Amino acid sequence: MANKSEIGWKRETVEGEELQVFARHTGGKWIFFSRTRRYERWERMDKPTLEDWLLLLDAVKRRVQRRLFEPDEIKRIKQAILRDYPEADID
Repeated sequence: MANKSEIGWKRETVEGEELQVFARHTGGKWIFFSRTRRYERWERMDKPTLEDWLLLLDAVKRRVQRRLFEPDEIKRIKQAILRDYPEADID
């Protein structure tokens, strides 16, 4: 999982179970994957949650400051969030 175009984090599900998530930047878009245990297979997430998008946005903002991503990537992620979650307050 460790490459420049991948960002990972952990969060809890609604049921209280730990979930490992990572997003891969491929072909100008972000693809999300998740798993619940270490040795399980990564499953592609068809519709990432708003929480996952916001965690990705935060991580990319930090990487833009270190010049690992272009500032335009923040705009693209915000557009993707508003496309799937128009009610989201991301400013």
